[in-house]
Amino acid sequence: MFYFVEMAKGDSLGEFEQLVMLAILRLRDEAYGMTVRREIEDRTSRECSIGAVYATLDRLEVKRLVKSHETPASEDRGGRPRKIYQLTAAGQQSLQQTQKALSRMMDGLRFAWK
Repeated sequence: MFYFVEMAKGDSLGEFEQLVMLAILRLRDEAYGMTVRREIEDRTSRECSIGAVYATLDRLEVKRLVKSHETPASEDRGGRPRKIYQLTAAGQQSLQQTQKALSRMMDGLRFAWK
């Protein structure tokens, strides 16, 4: 038996959004644009541009699935602050719902590889 939590149309996450959110979860307090990009590339062997990462982070922030805060400026960054990202409660729930929906879709399928 499973329970289906209905998601409104447009609420499900795209593949790259999921990758970005999973990278944020893994990186915790070190989740800023460049580390998110590296984590995705290292774990998926998939190249992604820093622009695509930042565009996705901005979109997720507008959807209120992630939030950010700036660290104090540091000399090693030329006096600039760093923007750290973390998932919101809504982001965690959305990621879980999307992963569960994918799991239900794959349940019972057999793949024939040639």
